[in-house]
Amino acid sequence: MSIKIKAVERLLKVGAHAGEYRYMLQADLYNKLSQSKEIQEAALRSGISKGSMSAAWDAIGEVIKAWATEGHSVAIPGLGTMRFGVNAQSVADVNAVSSSLITTRKVIFTPSMDIKQELKNTAINITCYDRNGDVVKQVTSTDDGTIEEPENGNTDPDNDGGGSDPVNTNPETGGDGGIG
Repeated sequence: MSIKIKAVERLLKVGAHAGEYRYMLQADLYNKLSQSKEIQEAALRSGISKGSMSAAWDAIGEVIKAWATEGHSVAIPGLGTMRFGVNAQSVADVNAVSSSLITTRKVIFTPSMDIKQELKNTAINITCYDRNGDVVKQVTSTDDGTIEEPENGNTDPDNDGGGSDPVNTNPETGGDGGIG
């Protein structure tokens, strides 16, 4: 199993490299699986009927939603935990504190150690396309599999802004203070 990435040569229009062609990484071959397909697969793997699995799936979703909106960090089986948070501006005067300081609301996902290890061990295959759409190179990862830990301050310091968010997403950016 591997993560498929494509590097596409594009003319940058803004930023430090404006006017230059640069290879930009983005996810390749990803699509959203339907809930019914996931329920069907879970039913097959567990031996539980599809109807029972569907009812359990809906109930678990409702419990997670209810508890998360009450401020709990909730477990997502086999994956990690999620909770809600916000990014907000800071103020020096307590009288200036209001909900208008909130710049964004966010979902914070913290993966389990098993998921982190799975990601670390998963190969990454990159297919490079030139500006004409022709494949010019294929690369398989040889990196150490470092996993980003946004909550611990471990983010990508080498990102010059020339990348694209589908590959290098960081939910912690935005505003000048994160609460969560």
